[in-house]
Amino acid sequence: MKGKDYKAILQLVTQNINEGIYIVRADGMSMMYNDRMSKLEEMRIEDVIGKNVKEVQSHIPDEESTLMKALKYKITTPDYHQTFINQYGKEITTINTTVPVINENGEVIAAVEIAKDVTEIKEMSNTILDLQSEAINTAKFKNKEIKTYTFENLIGSSENFSKVLDKCKRASKVTASVLIYGETGTGKELIAQSIHNESDRKGKPFLAQNCAALPESLLEGILFGTSKGGFTGAIDREGLFEQANGGTLLLDEISAMPYDLQSKLLRVLQENYIRRVGGTKDIPIDVRIIATINEKAEDLIINGKLRQDLYYRLKIIEINVPPLRERKSDILPLIEYFLKKYSSEFKKHIKGISDKGKELLINYEYPGNIRELEHIIMSIISMSEDEDFIKEDQLELPINTRPQKKVEVTDNLKDLGLEKYIDNIEKAIIIEAVENSGGFVSKAAKQLGLKRQTLQYKLRKYGIQACDDTK
Repeated sequence: MKGKDYKAILQLVTQNINEGIYIVRADGMSMMYNDRMSKLEEMRIEDVIGKNVKEVQSHIPDEESTLMKALKYKITTPDYHQTFINQYGKEITTINTTVPVINENGEVIAAVEIAKDVTEIKEMSNTILDLQSEAINTAKFKNKEIKTYTFENLIGSSENFSKVLDKCKRASKVTASVLIYGETGTGKELIAQSIHNESDRKGKPFLAQNCAALPESLLEGILFGTSKGGFTGAIDREGLFEQANGGTLLLDEISAMPYDLQSKLLRVLQENYIRRVGGTKDIPIDVRIIATINEKAEDLIINGKLRQDLYYRLKIIEINVPPLRERKSDILPLIEYFLKKYSSEFKKHIKGISDKGKELLINYEYPGNIRELEHIIMSIISMSEDEDFIKEDQLELPINTRPQKKVEVTDNLKDLGLEKYIDNIEKAIIIEAVENSGGFVSKAAKQLGLKRQTLQYKLRKYGIQACDDTK
């Protein structure tokens, strides 16, 4: 393939992705500048291509230019955060990464800058901080008119869940960090809030942040705040640690927090002070951390998603919330609670569920745990007529709750032939994966390492029932 062919491919790729791309040669001449970057920086492509980067970025000193650092010193600048005002007066926020392109002889032959527009996410994060700050400082918050949860809201008397509640109540008497492990939908945030509301910190803020919801550069600003002049367009703004001072900060899905940011969090936990992004002042804080994970800590550490040192610092108190399938005796009390709650909310007069319906609900595995049970009851009540009791045929569970018969692979290879023998083995493996995934196609496909469409084809081929979880 000729050089011009490679260039044509590169141009096609750069013009059809959602990130801005700016490529300069070793001599500083601009060779690629796509439409997305043109719109972000409000510069015409013809005013960039063929010109030296120093001319294009004449307002940026060489020592501050990430492209010049890449060309001169082979420096990679990852996730550089900047905010600027475009020609229409709109504030734009981007996250830029600049990397040198080095050949086999160790020579820099080009530098590439990639810019991602995160303006909407930044606006959302700023709104979150502003609303939380407003809530904390209003009389409404101080008078506790905002919905809060205590241990009385946690329903269940099964032996394993009772042990968890007992441990949570003891945790509320101290201020040590807490790590809560449980599958999605098991009520980890309700437990965290209950611990806070039974503690000496109950009159102070309880704030929560999902660590998977924002990219690293924005999450850092959300947590620690920003200092004016710290980066282009930065303003003085409190982060969640300052807003939650004296109270509790829940970090949901802590393993989704980028690895480097986890080390900064560890330092905060050890030293009890924060430094705003771009700031130089150490700010003392008094915040209790409660963190949650929905995978086993050992697996997260092995897979490089959770720092081992942070794990040990968080797990001073470790709480493992059992899934609903291991709390079968709690299902009926939960059903009764949700029936009463949503019958009142939807102005219905439902008194209960038939015995057969209860049996189906008790035998269901609930891959979505309590949250899934709540949604099932909510759906039934919202669509019910004027009947007093819900019958089993009104239950719309994701799959047939009767276990599917596993295939015993005891056939003789010689009798069946290789193709049929392999089919039987594959069918048995798929059935087991579907059952282990609660009947959901996407989860089973992930477990098997297959594309979702591929698994759907095989399900039809072998006549295996599963839930289409895209609907």
